[in-house]
Amino acid sequence: MTVDDSSQHLDEPHRAGLAQRLNWLRAGVLGANDGIVSTAGALPVLLAGSAALVGGAISMALGEYVSVSSQRDTEHALIEKERGELATDPDAEFIELVGLFEARGLSRETATLAASELTEKDAPAAHLAVELNIDQDDVVSPWHAALASAVAFILGALLPMATILFLPHPERIIWTFAATIFALAITGYVAAWIGGARRWRAVLRTVIGGALALGATFLVGSLFGATVL
Repeated sequence: MTVDDSSQHLDEPHRAGLAQRLNWLRAGVLGANDGIVSTAGALPVLLAGSAALVGGAISMALGEYVSVSSQRDTEHALIEKERGELATDPDAEFIELVGLFEARGLSRETATLAASELTEKDAPAAHLAVELNIDQDDVVSPWHAALASAVAFILGALLPMATILFLPHPERIIWTFAATIFALAITGYVAAWIGGARRWRAVLRTVIGGALALGATFLVGSLFGATVL
C-alpha cells in the first residue's frame, strides 16, 4: 500500500532529536521561570535595602553637616571675639596669657618669656591655642564630615545587605548576623588604629554593643510579630 506523503500531519514533530530539543525547552522554561520568581522575590528586599541605604546615608550626612556647621560657627565666633579683645585691650590679653602659662606649671619669668615670643609671632594664634584650644588654620569642615559619614554608612551597609539578598532564607539570618558582627569588628579595629588606641579592646566593645543592638531589634520585632526575611 502506497502512503501519500501529503496525508501526513506536517505540524507534528516528525524530526530527529525531538527528545533533546524538548529537554532544552523544559530546562529553558524552568530556568526562566526560576529567574523571574527569584528576581521578583528579591526585588522587595532590594528596594527596601536600597531605600534604607540611600536614606540612611543622606540622613547621616545631613546630621553631620548640621552638627559640624554649628561647631564651625562657634569656632569662628570665638576667633572673632579673641581678635576683637586683642585689638581693644592687648595688655590685658597678654597678662591673661602669662597667667595661663603659669597655671600650667611655668615660672613667672618663663611664662612671661613664652607669652612674649608667641605674641610677637602670632598673637591671635597663641591666645586661641592656649585659651580655647583652637587652631585658626584648621577649622572643621562640615562638607568633609558629611561626605565621610555618608561613605562610611554605605560601606558599612553593603555587607549585611549582600547577605540578605544573595543567601537563601534559612541561612540568611545567621549569616547576616555574622556579616554584621564582622563588619563591626572591622570598624572598631580601623577606628582604634586611626586613633592609636588599643585595637582589640575597641573591637570587643564594638562587637558586644552591636550584638546587643541586633538582639534587641530581633526580640522587639519578634514580640510585635515581624516576619524574618
